[in-house]
Amino acid sequence: MILRTVGLLLFYLLALLALVVLIPMTAVFGAREALLALGKGAMRVSRRVLGLRVEVRGAGHADPSGPAVFMANHESFLDGPLLFLLIPRPLRIIVKKSVFGVPVLGQGMRLVGFVPVDRKGIRKGRAAIERAAGAVREKGHSFLLFPEGTRSRTGALQDFRRGGFFLALESGAPIVPISIQGTFALMPKGRFVPRQGKIRVTFHPPVPMAGLGPDGVGLLIDRVRRVILSGFE
Repeated sequence: MILRTVGLLLFYLLALLALVVLIPMTAVFGAREALLALGKGAMRVSRRVLGLRVEVRGAGHADPSGPAVFMANHESFLDGPLLFLLIPRPLRIIVKKSVFGVPVLGQGMRLVGFVPVDRKGIRKGRAAIERAAGAVREKGHSFLLFPEGTRSRTGALQDFRRGGFFLALESGAPIVPISIQGTFALMPKGRFVPRQGKIRVTFHPPVPMAGLGPDGVGLLIDRVRRVILSGFE
């Protein structure tokens, strides 16, 4: 465990140095995909060093023909990096505004089009959703988000927040529900180094937005929630 942790920290230090070099190049030449590729590479190495065995079901649904809003349950800090690696297309994420204050990392996220959200006010949250919807419509970006809003403390599925569903409705992008099992046991909230073990990720068929409007957001939430729950065993 100690050797794995030390090795991973050294690798992250090297990745951080690479990020320091790539950020100015991205700002000048616009090579944003290089930053995203670096992130995927870092996650790939991390998965091997940490000894995470991942079973993927429904992999064909992970890469729909156009932009999509990927929604998953949130059991652990592992969920975001793991899905960032498994989903083959470049992803953007709606991230807490405070994370953008982290030196180097925050600059990189801003450059590639991650969207900061301030959760202290409904109006600010709405502005973040509108900005993300514009990126979907105008740039064809796909987004990953966790409708629970925060990691589960028990592993059980929590209530869903509405913001991500308005993102899908406003952009017209389908929702791809994702069920994650196993990450809570390996790295529950409050644990800093994950245990070795198996994770199961199930990608479900996309849920289209055609014919849906803001008045139907409640039914949409219920539908996506039932789909995600159907992937639990």
